[in-house]
Amino acid sequence: MRFLDPDEQLRIIKRGAEEIISEQELLSKLKKSAEKGMPLKIKAGFDPTAPDLHLGHCVLLKKLREFQDLGHTVMFLIGDYTAMIGDPSGRSETRPPLTKAQVEENSLTYQRQVFRILDSEKTEVMFNSSWLGKMSGEDMIRLSALETVARMLERDDFSKRYKAGVSISINEFMYPLIQAYDSVNMKADVEFGGTDQKFNILMGRGVQKHYGQEPQVAVLLPILEGLDGVKKMSKSLDNYIAVEDTAVDMYGKLMSIPDDLMWRYYLLLTPRTEGEIDGLKQGHPMDAKRALAFEITSWLRGAADAGRAAEDFATKFSQREFPENAREVVIKRDDAGTLLDLVVESSEKLKSRNEAKRLIAQGGVLIDGERVTDINSPIPDTGTLRLRIGKKEFVLVKLS
Repeated sequence: MRFLDPDEQLRIIKRGAEEIISEQELLSKLKKSAEKGMPLKIKAGFDPTAPDLHLGHCVLLKKLREFQDLGHTVMFLIGDYTAMIGDPSGRSETRPPLTKAQVEENSLTYQRQVFRILDSEKTEVMFNSSWLGKMSGEDMIRLSALETVARMLERDDFSKRYKAGVSISINEFMYPLIQAYDSVNMKADVEFGGTDQKFNILMGRGVQKHYGQEPQVAVLLPILEGLDGVKKMSKSLDNYIAVEDTAVDMYGKLMSIPDDLMWRYYLLLTPRTEGEIDGLKQGHPMDAKRALAFEITSWLRGAADAGRAAEDFATKFSQREFPENAREVVIKRDDAGTLLDLVVESSEKLKSRNEAKRLIAQGGVLIDGERVTDINSPIPDTGTLRLRIGKKEFVLVKLS
């Protein structure tokens, strides 16, 4: 098999990655792979703790697909065994374990969803119960002897819980070791995970060395913020966009994200180069957001459905009824010479001219159902204007 130049492969892999440990090791593996014509084995583990995958998971899945497009093999590990322990990463308390039936049901849902993104021909689906379920008590004791309690307490979430007097179950200490042992059985060359998985993935490197294997490279990816633009995307926080959302829901949710956040979505969820993203920043934010919503919806739901979703959103957004009980104001025409003047004079919620400028630039002002974005636009020569300012302020403006 003919592989792309290793340096070019590395450039593609680095885009959007938070940290690679180590970059030099990865380049060395890529060179050996190209020389021997052998694909690398890329590990990514998912505990089926919930049935829905969302765009936060897609950051990882997209990067895995890039590895596949470069000719490598993804080993998609479903942690059916470890899900019955519960990953303690980022947890302030013990995660409740799942039943075997819950794990099996969620596993089937995961497999259906991931192949919207991954190439099934270049994916090996594995279950860690196939080797962990065969371990004896003696095997587990020998595995647990590879690390110390002091080392486990170096992990940030364990350390915080210990200092706060919050209980830590012994099985939670086993989780990083078992995840590391997965890498041994899979003979992983590279393991992917979010930045919250750094401790576990690095432990995999150490355990592989113990078993005489070349240690895996850790590729750590950023944690994607949810619809609120602040907290990690999570089903429990209800700030997520699910892989299996309808195209209409997906497009609408993407149009609702904060403007500042959309550039991060572009970087982590689309193939756009940084130069292309910088170019989009020079245009109107609403145009860039519509392009983002279409691109991601098309990626996951298909171009035809994405197009219909865009039309549906535009229709609902532009034809939203103007309330009959809208507040009325009378403004002298001389006091409303430009759009900016009109908005400032009419609004009860905007606190400054700068805030009004930002809202107009973001496409948040409509006159008689038409979006206006130039603060210096002249006011239409009509007696009454239906002015919408932001999402909730409706004003019937009478010019005198």
